[in-house]
Amino acid sequence: QVQLVGSGGGLVQAGGSLRLSCVASGSIFGINRMGWYRQAPGKQRELVAAITSGGRTNYADSVKGRFTISRDNAKNTVFLQMNSLKPEDTAVYSCNALGPYGIDYWGQGTQVTVSS
Repeated sequence: QVQLVGSGGGLVQAGGSLRLSCVASGSIFGINRMGWYRQAPGKQRELVAAITSGGRTNYADSVKGRFTISRDNAKNTVFLQMNSLKPEDTAVYSCNALGPYGIDYWGQGTQVTVSS
């Protein structure tokens, strides 16, 4: 089992920044990828950014150039630095880990609200 604890959400004005953190614990050996998803009211959950164990990253087109995902392997932590936030970034952000055999693990969501 893998446990994920996400934090760092909040309320920010448009143009501001937030940094989300996700700490993994438990059977973390074999995690292939970690990332952040988000879901806004009335919309489907979407991948925001992900980073593989080898450091390869990918981003949703809507956040490219504004968000940066990184990881601290020593602390089993993944960060999502969000800059130039827009009202349309408002959503519940959830940390995800892809483990062996394709098992998905999820942390609790954290609310990000961007006011205009």
